[in-house]
Amino acid sequence: MLFQLVGELNKKETAYIKIDKKDNMGLLLKDIKLLNEMGYKNILIDEITLMDDFIDCASVLSDVYSMLGMKIVMSGTDSLGFLLADRDELYDRNIMIHTSFISFKEYSTLLNINSIDKYIEYGGTLKKENMDFGDEDYLSDEVSFKDDESTRKYIDSSIARNIQHSLKNDRLGIYFNELRELYENNELTNVINRIIEDINHRFLLKVIEEKFKSHDLGSSKNLLLKEAPLDRAFILKNINSKEVINRLKDIIEIKEKDETKIMVLDSHINKIKFYLFALDLIFKSEVIYESGVSEEYIIFVQPGMRYSITKGLVFSLLKDKYFSNVSSEDKNYIINKILSDVKGRMLEDIVLLEVNKKLSKDKKVFKYKFNLGGEFDMVIYDSKSNTCEIYEIKHS
Repeated sequence: MLFQLVGELNKKETAYIKIDKKDNMGLLLKDIKLLNEMGYKNILIDEITLMDDFIDCASVLSDVYSMLGMKIVMSGTDSLGFLLADRDELYDRNIMIHTSFISFKEYSTLLNINSIDKYIEYGGTLKKENMDFGDEDYLSDEVSFKDDESTRKYIDSSIARNIQHSLKNDRLGIYFNELRELYENNELTNVINRIIEDINHRFLLKVIEEKFKSHDLGSSKNLLLKEAPLDRAFILKNINSKEVINRLKDIIEIKEKDETKIMVLDSHINKIKFYLFALDLIFKSEVIYESGVSEEYIIFVQPGMRYSITKGLVFSLLKDKYFSNVSSEDKNYIINKILSDVKGRMLEDIVLLEVNKKLSKDKKVFKYKFNLGGEFDMVIYDSKSNTCEIYEIKHS
């Protein structure tokens, strides 16, 4: 987007600056001062949130250089960093453009990729990010913030690191409060990724406290049983589930309650939910029950964030001794079964989300669940005509 903007501006008055982790606001201001003296009017700064002192010094850009007639455009990986700077430094002296949500139509248009599967796998990142869980570098905090974007090994579950990176650099620490202890004990990622992995994305204490079970693995085990009497129906029953789950927990940094030092409270969960809403990473939809009761239904707007956890499960499964020795045909069948099952559930969320964002105010979109089980994947209620349209959504 910055490079596109360069093409629309007077190039003799436009400068592009790329920030890396070694930079700081002092160095940046020296460069901007020099550019101002040379007659540059438009300054485009990429990855500005990499600087540790950006959040606490951002107002210099608006108070000094904008006042001198320069137009400054900033972009960065850490959306939360901009929100924190907006809160304490920039106030109303900036225009924010949110880019977290990328619809399927936009994704398809920009990348010329018309596959809903590819959108589910990578949606939200705008490029096919590296999901190399076997690479030890992946677990390093530095990985998500390397200055060379072409080599960044980034998966969407690293949104937890995005939040923590910004909180760490917020000198005032006002918004850190409830989360500080979790962050300092390396337990914040556990809470965030447990909610993302949860099949209903519930922001509830019991989701954080109960023993971790992969919803994807459990669902796939039950689906495979329908293949009986074929031998492959029982393959996932014969793997070492405990080891597979433990490997997955390492990948997505999940901890059990007895492995943590800090008791998670509702205030922690509410604060995380607040951040995710503020970053446009979650969207609130609704489930209505036959009884008339309704409840909140949270959708993650970046499909790749959720899908990366399933890819982590497949990686872990392939490391299992028993599973690695089954036939290639059965192995591929089961992996595709796991991925298709998850894609089916995710597609329901994607359709619900996009229809919610597009429909007029006189229409209401929701899931509908029957008291004795079963559901309509999507209902669109038209208040003008007092009618409903009912939809079944299938990945297949």
